[in-house]
Amino acid sequence: VPMVAPGNVQVHVINSTLAKVHWDPVPLKTVRGHLQGYKVYYWKVQSLSRRNRRHVEKKILTFRGNKTFGMLPGLEPYSSYKLNVRVVNGKGEGPASPDKVFKTPEGVPSSPSFLKITNPTLDSLTLEWGSPTHPNGVLTSYILKFQPINNTHELGPLVEIRIPANESSLILKNLNYSTRYKFYFNAQTSVGSGSQITEEAVTIMDE
Repeated sequence: VPMVAPGNVQVHVINSTLAKVHWDPVPLKTVRGHLQGYKVYYWKVQSLSRRNRRHVEKKILTFRGNKTFGMLPGLEPYSSYKLNVRVVNGKGEGPASPDKVFKTPEGVPSSPSFLKITNPTLDSLTLEWGSPTHPNGVLTSYILKFQPINNTHELGPLVEIRIPANESSLILKNLNYSTRYKFYFNAQTSVGSGSQITEEAVTIMDE
């Protein structure tokens, strides 16, 4: 098997899901056989928004021939990763380079995990929601937009409310009685807004 590990491993983080890794080629005489390529082993150490440590699944990408760089796609935003590089010949892999740590920046969050609308009265509705399964960063706020829908399914004026990120429910007051409303709800990080979920609910006709 090859005798030495690739040197001078460098990681350039391109965005929240993509990084580029560079390395110096090993001297050909240390390959001790036919150079097949280089393997990059990489794995997520932890999510920076959640402290839980999961079973670490190592991923491997093989770059054929005498390439000295490769792209690592499909990374999770706002996470800490480690990687190392090994050279491969027909017999197997050489030793691993020292582990290199890199971090991906924040991304936009996934949609809130649920939006439930309860307790209709003449002029109010109660909203409850769950935080996104993948915050992909530090949540800064939720954005609620809603508008009435009339009997001919036309949409009325849109109202927008910004809600602090630590809230999980809201009572909407001063609504019209016996009116259907459409709600659009999403979470935000400093990078931007995540995908929204929509829901409809009706205030009651009379007490």
